[in-house]
Amino acid sequence: MTNHIFSDVIQQMKAATDRQIGVIDAEGTVVACSDAEQLGAKYPKLARVVALSDDQAMNFSGKTVRALSNFGSSFDYAVFVNGDDEMAHSLCLMAQVALNCTKIYYEEKHDKATFVKNIITDNILPGDIYIRAKELHFSADQNHTVFLIRQTGTVDVGIVDVLQNLFPDRQQDFVISLNETDVAVVKSVGAEVEQAELMALASSMEEAVKSQLFVKTIIGIGGVAEHLRELADSYKEAQVAIEVGKVFDTEKTVITYENLGIGRLIYQLPTTLCEIFLGEVFKKNSIDTLDQETLFTINKFFENNLNVSETSRKLFVHRNTLVYRLEKIKKLTGLDLREFDHAIIFKVALMVKKYLASRDNKMF
Repeated sequence: MTNHIFSDVIQQMKAATDRQIGVIDAEGTVVACSDAEQLGAKYPKLARVVALSDDQAMNFSGKTVRALSNFGSSFDYAVFVNGDDEMAHSLCLMAQVALNCTKIYYEEKHDKATFVKNIITDNILPGDIYIRAKELHFSADQNHTVFLIRQTGTVDVGIVDVLQNLFPDRQQDFVISLNETDVAVVKSVGAEVEQAELMALASSMEEAVKSQLFVKTIIGIGGVAEHLRELADSYKEAQVAIEVGKVFDTEKTVITYENLGIGRLIYQLPTTLCEIFLGEVFKKNSIDTLDQETLFTINKFFENNLNVSETSRKLFVHRNTLVYRLEKIKKLTGLDLREFDHAIIFKVALMVKKYLASRDNKMF
């Protein structure tokens, strides 16, 4: 929802009182206020109070605050008034009524983006999706793909505007701010869209953000949703693409769910099962006994499709030297990487080891 809708109402109320009136979003950021200097200020504790308020007016840190109505189970905006006296309570209630009416009217008539955001974040009942789509004259069967753009390092709120400029058709494509770092682009696509097209589209988003804002991103691409109710699945797939990519494809900045391969399966395994698997594979010696040079050789061997001659050429070593190293690995692990079945087991074991290492890092 565009914040100028709130600002217009608040500016009209400003003439009737000297109390500061404003609106915060679900993160506690002031998106509209009678005092322009307060725009962008952050009150995360105030947002948490609203989340627990059960739609009642609450006093906190010298402010009276109350959530605005929402189609979902959690609030997306709340109005606040400076002061915790009876006057502040009355003003807050009046402001809530005025802003609710404006918000509901705007959403029902114009804001398809809020509807789409509620779908992908599971803030609307599946049975209500078709009803709301009909009210908004929204085609429920149009194909869409969700792109999740996550800012890494430096964060810039201008990313929404940059992406919106790439997709100006606000009736078909939606740029949705999810939190401080994440933005979802819900893009309409053709029925026969290829993965290469989606990857190219994501790369253009990455380049635009990098060139205009100097911000680095990682982009996850979900599958194609053939119906509005499938958008939440596409969004979850885009999230999984980023999370799995951080573990197994650390060099990639654009990752598609459909190309995650076996990494997607490993990521869903319980750690105890992974540890048992490693113990069974490396009965002779632990995988940790392999030094970095040996692991580098193994990875190069995999990259060159188990081709001894090509791998030795890429490593700038004699063919016999590589054969010697492979024999050494066989003695240490019991696995001959020149045999396809053994190579698959070893490759999966390396990925499982990397997955367990990532889980350990999350605990600290």
